[in-house]
Amino acid sequence: MELNNLLSGPPETLLPVDPAAAELADGAAPADVAAKYPTSSLAWAVLAEGALEGGRTIEGYAYARTGYHRALDLLRRNGWKGHGPVPWEHEPNRGFLRALAALGKAAALIEEKDEAERCVTFLRDSSPAAADALS
Repeated sequence: MELNNLLSGPPETLLPVDPAAAELADGAAPADVAAKYPTSSLAWAVLAEGALEGGRTIEGYAYARTGYHRALDLLRRNGWKGHGPVPWEHEPNRGFLRALAALGKAAALIEEKDEAERCVTFLRDSSPAAADALS
């Protein structure tokens, strides 16, 4: 008989390797990578971060929201039930975490306070290490 530890919480979600990651690491243009791998949350997160750094807030918000939603789809396909750890230490999870952080920053810039706060909380709940690294 298998007993469940009711105090252990949900299991970690570990996403599969994102094929876009290698191309981005090799210096490919993020827009080209997003076009080639439109389901890559990492490619959209990189686009969002670049837009926000360049002062293109609305563009950054749109890229971040796209990456965030692509990541939610992938998380669900990999057993995530809407909550639980998504560790920063597992490299393929970083696209989701970076898109979520960028969405929170962009939401704050356009004074979408509720969304910005939800993103900050969601990021910290998913991965305290990511929240520290991306703040």
